[in-house]
Amino acid sequence: METRFDRRSFLRVTGTALSIGALYSVFPALTRSAGAEGIARTLAELNGEPPAPFSFIQLSDTHVGFNGPPDPLGTKAFESAVATINGLKNRPELVIVTGDLTHDADSPDEHAKRFKLFKQISSKIGGAQIKVVPGENDAALDGGDMFREFMGPTHYSFDHRGVHFVALDNVSAGRPEVGAAQLAWMKSDLARFPKTAPIIVFTHRPLFDLKPEWEWFTSDGADVMNALAPYENVTVLYGHIHRENFHQAGTTKMYAARSLIFAFPDPAMTPVKKPMPFDKAHPFKDLGIRRVNGKADGSDLQIEEVELATAEFSGTVGMDQMLKHGSTDAKDE
Repeated sequence: METRFDRRSFLRVTGTALSIGALYSVFPALTRSAGAEGIARTLAELNGEPPAPFSFIQLSDTHVGFNGPPDPLGTKAFESAVATINGLKNRPELVIVTGDLTHDADSPDEHAKRFKLFKQISSKIGGAQIKVVPGENDAALDGGDMFREFMGPTHYSFDHRGVHFVALDNVSAGRPEVGAAQLAWMKSDLARFPKTAPIIVFTHRPLFDLKPEWEWFTSDGADVMNALAPYENVTVLYGHIHRENFHQAGTTKMYAARSLIFAFPDPAMTPVKKPMPFDKAHPFKDLGIRRVNGKADGSDLQIEEVELATAEFSGTVGMDQMLKHGSTDAKDE
């Protein structure tokens, strides 16, 4: 029989949109109940460490190698994001990049140069582990071979301070698909965890039909979500759509991060998928690069000089809806 515990006292994650991506502060708020202590012991045994506070940043769609209309700045936004992260008072322990690290190239030699440049820029992030998944620009042309050569596996899992992370590849097949083999791997990977374990999945494309005619979907995303459904504390982070978005399926909350190249418009406002025009006067408009100072004190996250968009989840119910969205941010509810 599964040990139950006070769900609303187990885990809280606070996410703050920095517009360079999103900064998440993760901390457990365990009570002294027998159930809470039991789940902490279980996760410590499974992960090798008990739940503990930490923070991480999500970046997405750096498109290293892209240069020209609609955004002539190339890697400038990515480099600004790195500088912003390094300027935080409290550095994140992880930086997760949800795909399209590079812009694809017909020449393998040119594509290799772009992977090398991504690694060169990202290596300047101080004191954080870098975790990545491929986007179609990284992996669709060669089935992910070059991505694996430079970045490692296209799908994997790891544990960090009591939270289980799952990296899913829904692009390397050359179509928006996870595939039966990877889905079986994910089910096996998660089988050792109690249904109350905190799980964060990160991938490139949305795992639901956000805008299929714009290729904002994963063909077998419903199968992935069905496999995740029994787990009560799941958050999914993704990229691909070059804008913020929130969606909920059951207790699972899904968040997209803005890109670090051109932005796409809100599909509810236009039928045409066309990048937002470049604004010379505001070159990071819709990418929203801001210089910020952050402080996470273990029970809250304070970000100075940035319009806050805060989300948090407690217990096994997943992240609560974003409490505040920017006026131009997409929201799917």
